[in-house]
Amino acid sequence: MTPAATAAGTRDLPHPARDDIRLEDVLHALSDPVRLRIVRDLAADSDALFSCSHFDLPVTKSTTTHHFRVLRESGVIRQTYRGTAKMNGLRRDDMDVLFPGLLDALLAAAARQAARVGTG
Repeated sequence: MTPAATAAGTRDLPHPARDDIRLEDVLHALSDPVRLRIVRDLAADSDALFSCSHFDLPVTKSTTTHHFRVLRESGVIRQTYRGTAKMNGLRRDDMDVLFPGLLDALLAAAARQAARVGTG
């Protein structure tokens, strides 16, 4: 990191390039109910960025950090710093190019399941 970048407060987090995103990593990331809930929340307003604290998750802060890291490293979300806050956004464009229809199908299935079993 350059001194100018440090002074400006920008920190880069590692993300896979589009061509490096693997289907098995995406499916693994979305196999956890907490991570799927995060993605459902992000998909509801896919153009917006939300801080980690925006999500009311039933896990500890360290576990929340782990879930966001898995989503980022799999290529499902992009995280950027704004000041001290990590902002999260869904990488919908990348998902749709690489795996057309997959994200929409998974989100629709998750919504049907939530309605069936009575979870949000």
